[in-house]
Amino acid sequence: MDLKGVQQAVDTWIQNHGVRYFNELTNMAQLTEEVGEVARIIARRYGEQSEKESDKNKDLGEELADVIFVAVCLANQTGVDLQQAFEKKIAVKTQRDHERHHNNPKLKS
Repeated sequence: MDLKGVQQAVDTWIQNHGVRYFNELTNMAQLTEEVGEVARIIARRYGEQSEKESDKNKDLGEELADVIFVAVCLANQTGVDLQQAFEKKIAVKTQRDHERHHNNPKLKS
């Protein structure tokens, strides 16, 4: 599924199950909350913090999907075409960062 399909799938879900989109400020707060849940898993599972027993069953993929879902909600309700925006971003990053990353001594191992 491409990003247009993802946006349509989220919109269909909202229409059929979610009643309506939460307002943009609520969704921004939700996005922040979901990113925090991802950060908690990463810090405890891959970082130096110890992982609590209650966190060991948390699914990183599920939490990342929550981030994507809310980001797509924000895109849908603000009229952003994520397919177009992502393609543009990849082109910009490719042109801007190719040499920079290849020439970065910190990335050579």
